[in-house]
Amino acid sequence: MENIDLLIDLHRDAQRQGPGSDDATRLSITLSGLRDARGLKIADIGCGTGASTLVLARELDAAITAVDFLPAFLERLEHAAAREKLGGRIETCAASMDALPFAAASFDAIWSEGAIYNMGFANGIRAWRRFLKPGGILAVSELTWLTHERPAELHQHWMQEYPEVDSASAKTAMLEQEGFSPLGYFVLGTECWLDNYYRPMQARFGDFLSRHGNSDAAAAVVAAEEHEIALYERHSAHVSYGYYIARKARG
Repeated sequence: MENIDLLIDLHRDAQRQGPGSDDATRLSITLSGLRDARGLKIADIGCGTGASTLVLARELDAAITAVDFLPAFLERLEHAAAREKLGGRIETCAASMDALPFAAASFDAIWSEGAIYNMGFANGIRAWRRFLKPGGILAVSELTWLTHERPAELHQHWMQEYPEVDSASAKTAMLEQEGFSPLGYFVLGTECWLDNYYRPMQARFGDFLSRHGNSDAAAAVVAAEEHEIALYERHSAHVSYGYYIARKARG
């Protein structure tokens, strides 16, 4: 089994495929200024199993297109939406985030929690801008350095895994360069990483290894995740996801 298939199997039954929280999504909605808007069209790109999608559907008067390239994740979202009687507000779309099947100026807002790294922050905001109406909202969470200096082991790990990791000031400058006006920014707290992402993942390791016969490949996936978790536990003061909310400049 390929490594990507093992990762999908590890995460497919998770509520979240990355750090986050319902409260963080609600705060991003508040900062966006959309809470009182009506008849919105929103895309949630890289939605995974839909934790953020469900919050958007509960909190906003909106038709939401939930996008992920993995049908198994979207199927789980569809079941959750049906249970909460939110299916009428959510439409799923199996597509790659770098080949979205949408017309220009289709959406009032685009959300993407912990997923834009798959394209890279600069490429993502540049590519997705055209799908927003003039004045549309972009809300994304992105790996961000919290301090100017950081431990070497942490720096080496994230520069290998995601070389675009940078400071909030650098990410904000990119937004401005790509035609966005920043509206808000906040940092995800440790509960978003530990309680909502890492601890539930660790609880799935045993079943995951058993399903794959304790293979070397499956064990390597677990070891890599445990390494990342240990780094975060030691150095959470230096790195997190920053949540960026910005408006598409008109014109």
